[in-house]
Amino acid sequence: MTRIYTCNVPIEGDIVDAFCWLQKGFTDQFVYYDKARACRYLGLGRCIALPSLRDVEWEAGSGAHFVGEAGADQPPVFFSLNRFDATNPAPADELMASFPRLRFMLPEIVLIENERGRFLQVNSLGPVYPGRVERFTRMIAEAPVRQTVAIPYTLEPDSREAWNGEMDAALAAIAAGRVSKVVLSRRLRVQAAHPFSSKDLLVNLIDGDARGTVLLYRYADVFFCGCTPELLVRKRGENVESMCLAGTCPAGATPAESDALAAALMADEKNRAEHDYVVQLIRSVLERVCYDVDVPATPEIMRLAHVQHLFTPARARALEGVTLVDLMEDLHPTPAVAGTPVGEAKMLLRAIEPYNRGFYAGACGFVDGAGDGEFSVALRTGVFDGEMGYVYGGCGIVAESDTDAEYEEINLKLRTILSAFGS
Repeated sequence: MTRIYTCNVPIEGDIVDAFCWLQKGFTDQFVYYDKARACRYLGLGRCIALPSLRDVEWEAGSGAHFVGEAGADQPPVFFSLNRFDATNPAPADELMASFPRLRFMLPEIVLIENERGRFLQVNSLGPVYPGRVERFTRMIAEAPVRQTVAIPYTLEPDSREAWNGEMDAALAAIAAGRVSKVVLSRRLRVQAAHPFSSKDLLVNLIDGDARGTVLLYRYADVFFCGCTPELLVRKRGENVESMCLAGTCPAGATPAESDALAAALMADEKNRAEHDYVVQLIRSVLERVCYDVDVPATPEIMRLAHVQHLFTPARARALEGVTLVDLMEDLHPTPAVAGTPVGEAKMLLRAIEPYNRGFYAGACGFVDGAGDGEFSVALRTGVFDGEMGYVYGGCGIVAESDTDAEYEEINLKLRTILSAFGS
C-alpha cells in the first residue's frame, strides 16, 4: 500500500502565469488544460510513479496547519500518458524513445483550476512541510504576466512518393477485406531558428487560436505537447462522457463558406461511413460496461480553427466497479485513430507506417484519488528537444479515399501544432 499526503490551498491569479514562473525549477512537467472549461491541471516535478492506483491511500490536509482551508479535501492528481501502440516492437524516434514507460505520475505540485476554484496542491510521501506550501504560495502571488514568443522554424517536407506507397498499401488491404478503415499518419521534422522551451510552446497553444485541450509532458530536456479536439473519456462519479470524432473538411474563410463546407461534410457518404465506424465501437463499449447509454443517431459539426469535424457526443453511467482507467483501456484506440477492426488496423499500421507513433494518438489525461478525471486522444501533437522536433497528423482511409485529398487534409491538421511556434 502506498500512502500519499496531499495539501491543497486556494490561490489567486492565473495558474498559467504561476506555472511559467515556477517551471524553471522542475524538469518534469505535466499539463492537461481544457481551453473551453475549468478543467485545468498543471503539474511540476515527479513525486512518485505508480503502476496502478488500486493500492493507493491518500490523506488530505496533511497536518493541522491546513485543516479547514477551502478545497483542502481535493484528491491528489495523477497524470497518465499512454502510447498509441505500447507493444509495437518498432523503435520510436530518438525523442519519443527518451521518455520512460511510467503508468501514473504524481507531481510534487499541481496548479488546479476547476469548478471549485483555483488551488495549489503539494504532494509528498510524508507529511507536507508547511514552509514549502507557504513558499510556493508566495511565489505564485509574485508571478508576472506571461509573454508569447514567436519562434521562426523550417518544416522539412516528407516524401510524397512514400505517402503514395502507404496509401496504395492501405487501399489494397481494404480491397482485400482485411480492414474497412485504417488511419494513416505523417511525421514531419521541424527545425527552429533559435532554441525554445516547453513553456514557449505551451503559452502559444493556450493563448493562440487552437481549440481543444492543451497537453504537455516534459521529461528532462524532451517534451511532447499539442492541442487536441478529441475527448476519449471523462468520468465524474458514475457519469461518463465520450465522443465520436471522425470525418473532416476545411474551416472556410468566412462563416458562409464554413457553413457550406459543413453541410457538404454532413452529406458526404464517405465521411459519414468513416464516422459511423467510431460511433459503433464507442456505443458497443459503453453498452458493455455502462447503462443509460445515450449516443445520438445523427452527428453534429465541431468547428475548429483550421478544420471542421463530424462529432457525436456519447453519455452513459458506469456500472459499479468500472473505473476511469478501465474505460480508457476499453475505448483506446478507437477507429478514429487506428481503423476498424481495431486490432487488425494496428497490425497493418505496424507494417505500413515507417515509424513508431509513440505518444501521438495515445490516451493522455489525469485521474484523481477519488477515481474521477478524463483522458483525451493526443492529436495535433509533436515531440521536441528545444531546437528541433517532429510533428504528426493523420487521416482516416476508407475505400473511397483519394490519395491527394488525404495528404492535403493532414496539412490542414498540422497547422494546429505548428501554431505552437507563434507564427
